[in-house]
Amino acid sequence: MQTHAPRVVGRDGEIDQLDHLLAEARDGRGGAVFLLGEPGIGKSRLAAVGTTLALDHGMATLRGRVGAIGTMVAFRPFTEALLSLIRRGEMPDPERLGLYRRVLGRLVPDWDDGDVPESGISAVVLGEAILRLLQLVGRDRGCLLVLEDLHGSDPETLAVIEYLLDNLQDQPIAVVATLRPDRTPAAELAQLAAQRGTAALVELHPLDRQNVRELAADCLEVAPTGVPDRLVERLWADSAGIPFIVEELLQEASRSGQLLSATDGTVQVVDDFRMSVPAAVVRSIGNRTDQLGPQSREILVLAAVIGHRFPLSVVRHASGVDERQLLATLRAGLAAQLVGPDEPVPDWYAFRHPLTAEALLAGLNPTERAALASRCADAIEELHPGLPGEWAPMVAELAEAGGDVARAGRLFAVTGRRSFAEGSMASAVNLLDRANTLLAEDSDVVHRADVLGALLLAVGETGQFGHPAATAEAIEQLANRGLDSRKVAALHVRLAGVEHIAGRWSSASTHVAVARSLLGPDAADADLAPLDAMAAALELAKTSPGRLKSAADLATRAAEAAERADLPEVAVDAWQLLGILSREHDLDQSIGYFRRARQVAAEHNLAVQQNLSHIFQAGTMCLADGDVTELEHARQQALRIGAIPSAYEVDGALGQQAILRSEYEKAAEMIEACLAVTQRLKLTRGAPYVLVTKAVLAGHQGKRAEMEATLAELATWGERASHELPLSYGLARTFCALLEENRELAESDMAQALAYDAQNPTTFHMAGKNGLGLLLGVLAGRNGWPHFEAVSATAGSKMRWNRQFVQWGHAVLLGRDGRPEEANAMAAEALETSSLYPMARHLGLRMVAEPAHADGWGEPVAWLRQAEDYFHTANVQPVASACRSLLRQLGATVSQRRTGTDQVPANLRQLGVTTREYEVCRLLVDRIGNKSIASRLHISPRTVEKHVASLMTKTQQPDREALSSFARTVLQD
Repeated sequence: MQTHAPRVVGRDGEIDQLDHLLAEARDGRGGAVFLLGEPGIGKSRLAAVGTTLALDHGMATLRGRVGAIGTMVAFRPFTEALLSLIRRGEMPDPERLGLYRRVLGRLVPDWDDGDVPESGISAVVLGEAILRLLQLVGRDRGCLLVLEDLHGSDPETLAVIEYLLDNLQDQPIAVVATLRPDRTPAAELAQLAAQRGTAALVELHPLDRQNVRELAADCLEVAPTGVPDRLVERLWADSAGIPFIVEELLQEASRSGQLLSATDGTVQVVDDFRMSVPAAVVRSIGNRTDQLGPQSREILVLAAVIGHRFPLSVVRHASGVDERQLLATLRAGLAAQLVGPDEPVPDWYAFRHPLTAEALLAGLNPTERAALASRCADAIEELHPGLPGEWAPMVAELAEAGGDVARAGRLFAVTGRRSFAEGSMASAVNLLDRANTLLAEDSDVVHRADVLGALLLAVGETGQFGHPAATAEAIEQLANRGLDSRKVAALHVRLAGVEHIAGRWSSASTHVAVARSLLGPDAADADLAPLDAMAAALELAKTSPGRLKSAADLATRAAEAAERADLPEVAVDAWQLLGILSREHDLDQSIGYFRRARQVAAEHNLAVQQNLSHIFQAGTMCLADGDVTELEHARQQALRIGAIPSAYEVDGALGQQAILRSEYEKAAEMIEACLAVTQRLKLTRGAPYVLVTKAVLAGHQGKRAEMEATLAELATWGERASHELPLSYGLARTFCALLEENRELAESDMAQALAYDAQNPTTFHMAGKNGLGLLLGVLAGRNGWPHFEAVSATAGSKMRWNRQFVQWGHAVLLGRDGRPEEANAMAAEALETSSLYPMARHLGLRMVAEPAHADGWGEPVAWLRQAEDYFHTANVQPVASACRSLLRQLGATVSQRRTGTDQVPANLRQLGVTTREYEVCRLLVDRIGNKSIASRLHISPRTVEKHVASLMTKTQQPDREALSSFARTVLQD
């Protein structure tokens, strides 16, 4: 008789579904299947069949399983899966992963060069890295990833799985996952994925009578007709159709002599044949372990205390047996189908089924089980001092099982802090919450306060704002137990941080006020620094005109106090905030603040903060002189340490610089890549900025429809995009209006940008307040010397992009005052400054040519010729046409441009519409009068009237109103 059926019975439909899944993956159409069922139903065996099918078709296969300690170790199944790939020599060249290689250092120790950020990698970014690796592994042949026992998964593993499910389409990847039907986050994920169509959910039901007959026949090595009906009925009734139990019942019946082989190839049962479940399973496993001898049984029971999976070294140390006895037990356990190697992890073994471990433990009373758990915990601590990695949570579980709640609570706290440092925030909350609960009656209130503080940090990061620990009552309980007022104040600051992230500003301010009251006027630097840093963040979150100054004052105090108290994280955050705020009034000081933040971070090995400070510093340098070299260096450093979200935020800034330099194709590629990644990786912090940059790209090319569509998408972000509003009007819409030669609309859009900035001062400095807005006001006669002096005194006016417009405004004011030589000198400076920005340079030439001619300075004719040539080549016909008209007005000869007909839509060209008529037609969309059209095109109103009449005739429209509607329809299409 066989202890294990040689084939899977009763799952033909499920096997066909797996076969189809694999075939689709080989064709580049990835998918996933969740196999859901109770213990013993055959999930793992069905997954093994899928692996066999994949191998038969030459596919790459990976397998990982959640560990014995369940939710405690983040990403364990992925680590196992990738290590198995390495051991088989099938791992592709890691350099082909590009910037994601270091991200996978979180899972593959050999790839961890020590540069992985100390703040960890987000599950979404890790999911993208795994997706790209699986894509490489499965290229040209397909790839199967099997993930088992997900019911015990940590939240981060589930987050990665969810990301994979959402992005498997068009990938050569199949995912098969197994889990129990319990109410767990994994089951919820499977249900949600099935509803969204990103995975199939296959529920494995118990076998029917015929299936049980076939399974029994396979085990007994007879034909199905050779299995007595009486045996089939008993097996079906007592096993409830669970294959594992059927096999165990057969084992017990055969061992106890209740099954007899007949000469005709059938099986007979004795007259008093009886079974009971689950006692029969327990008895079957017990009998097999008894045959191994008492010492071997004790070894296996000890292993079962550790869990379904167990490390051999720990079992040996806890049991005290020699290696010879231990190996003999393993060989016997393998022969008895009780245990087996837990590939792909060396030194780890696993029971054949979770019910095997449960059956072994059934014979222990609570006291015996607690004693064994304590022995195992002590053994692990002796073998692994400091309890690195997964050993700490394992000992915590065993200590709790052994009744030592204090030890367990402290170890869960240690593990929770480690998870937080690694970026496994949801796991950190779970672990710290367990520690907080276990230590509820602990007399060491200081340690309890530290645990609660760590828990509040994790709660804020995960957005679990309704967590029971995130309340003033939780803090008051510790205060009533005699906790020092300084510690109580620190907890209120932590809780204020949670409320701040949640957007509950009033509540956060209340906690800050409570903390200040508890600390009093003579607070120590160590207490004051985090308090003032929190208060500064709250000030910055407000929407008030004075928020930037208040935030700067508080951040200054926080930074200085943090350095005196040796709180590097607080100091770096405060210096960074000061650097951002001081860009408005002193660029050198801003760079100095970032340099200081970078220095402090380097001294304390804060790699991510050091890189972030470098990015801020490089960004300020770029604003000052337009040079992107240092910003590109900072981006490379971000990629080197695996700080991918930061790298993509730099890409957004570089994309904007490319727009200003008129490198539109390059900018478009960068922005589309940024948008795809921010949306795919859910980098919500940077998404509004990338969207407004995309709108600026369209606006700087005069593509109003594209710009407005992007700004409409930006508007859906609501308050989260409020800081981008000045940019959307001042850097996008205003320039688009100027390229349409609509000075009135440009003035209106700039006024709106300035209004938004006044209501809620922005930290974006190219929205026009210190640059283009000044020039437009000077040209319109609104801004004179007092306004110029006020603007030119700001640091923002000295940023290279803004400086060109300030210099042009200065030149116009000098010319207006009859100082032509000074005006010419300033114009030369403006031309030098604007040399990096072709579109802005030539737009400036076009705008200042008129006052230059009127006031007798500069070279207006030469400037207009340069501008006309540039905008004609750039297909910005309204500005090119305006330049030609102005040249004629100045008495200069103008070469006729005939290629403008290319800009006329084909359907209008077929009607005989000329280039100039098309320009008039475009302006009719706004339903403006002939004088306004004439002003924009620099022609006479009577000429406009003739063009309108001609358009009505050619388009067969009865009147001007109908012609305007026709124009709107045609141009929108």
